[in-house]
Amino acid sequence: MAKANAHARRDDVVVRHPKAKQARLSKVQVVDAVGAADDEPRNDHFIVRNGVRCAGAHLIVDLYEADRLDDIDHIEATLRRCVEEAGATLLHIHLHHFEPNGGVSGVAVLAESHISIHSWPERNYAALDVFMCGNAEPDKCIPVLRQAFKPGRVAVSELLRGKSSTM
Repeated sequence: MAKANAHARRDDVVVRHPKAKQARLSKVQVVDAVGAADDEPRNDHFIVRNGVRCAGAHLIVDLYEADRLDDIDHIEATLRRCVEEAGATLLHIHLHHFEPNGGVSGVAVLAESHISIHSWPERNYAALDVFMCGNAEPDKCIPVLRQAFKPGRVAVSELLRGKSSTM
């Protein structure tokens, strides 16, 4: 673990935790939010991650020196594998293929939130957002993306959404 800039390394995936003195990766724990009375839990799909109760983990993923970023069928299959590995529920996928550079922009809409992609194949770069709440595990998308696009470098930033909400 590196302390500089609150970065943690897992293989060559960099995970940045804003305002952290030392970055840590941890399992997600799904918790029941408190209902109208303390003894009335409700399932609002909020989680506890790194000791913080929040709406969900939002991973900002950058793929550098990546391949197959103009292959819309490959991108769709990869998003579907991400959804499956993360244990999420796919509602809809919409992808758009741009011409003439062949870039792809799109989203997999999930019951737990979304995965979006924007690719620049002429620069071998893709930007993805992976936001999930509840029991879904967004971190499990990273190895899928690594295998599918063979990037030379992967950078991942994590945001805990809704952490300032009264819970």
